[in-house]
Amino acid sequence: MAIPPAVNRPVGTIERAIEIMEYLKEHDTATVSEMTAHLDCAKSTTHRYLKTLAANSLLVEDDNEYQLGIRFLDYGEVARNKYRLYDEAKPRVDELAEETEEKIWCAVEEHGRSVHIYGAQGKHSVQTYARVGHRNYLHQHAAGKAILAHLPDSQITETIDRHGLPGRTPQTITDRDELWEEIETIRDRGYAFNFQESVEGLHAVGAPITDENDVAIGAISVSGPASRLEGPILRDELPTLLLGVVNEIGINMAHP
Repeated sequence: MAIPPAVNRPVGTIERAIEIMEYLKEHDTATVSEMTAHLDCAKSTTHRYLKTLAANSLLVEDDNEYQLGIRFLDYGEVARNKYRLYDEAKPRVDELAEETEEKIWCAVEEHGRSVHIYGAQGKHSVQTYARVGHRNYLHQHAAGKAILAHLPDSQITETIDRHGLPGRTPQTITDRDELWEEIETIRDRGYAFNFQESVEGLHAVGAPITDENDVAIGAISVSGPASRLEGPILRDELPTLLLGVVNEIGINMAHP
């Protein structure tokens, strides 16, 4: 597991616990033997890790398999509720889903990645890998690019240096110079597009919610099948709708 650059002397025990939880998040369940192979350590050590985490309700043991405990839901709710944006954006996200009949997401930036804090499904929305709490690379999707373009240049550079520009589809921007050109375009027009850059066959448009200094505090996006989100709908109607919504949320955020 990669160590964040600011951590010079990480605590190994905590890192192992995080590695266990990350593995279970991706694989749902694991036996002691499977986790031992993943951690590449003694089986007795793995057993102690798992038992300790289970004793604190972070894991659940069922028929010799371990899975994440629902206690994480409590942590997630507390973490999300610290964002005032969640309360301000939630009703507008619901309204947008009903009005557009597509999938709507509200995302924020944390540690150089985007995190979906709320989503709503419209009548015709499609299901993808995205979920509440999902962490994504900012450059891979519309909301993330909208956020990225409205961060200070130094923070953008730091984010790229730390996380790189991995591709998710053949359309994802993976070249640094090309991304900077895209960022300047997004800044000029005020919103970002995703042309099958996160999911093949999916288009999206995202607009940032900014503070009084025009720095992003989050973004909202509309996504749907490329066959449906194209032409004037994608390039004119949805951006106009989104800009009105994020402007309203921004004003409410500035005047609590």
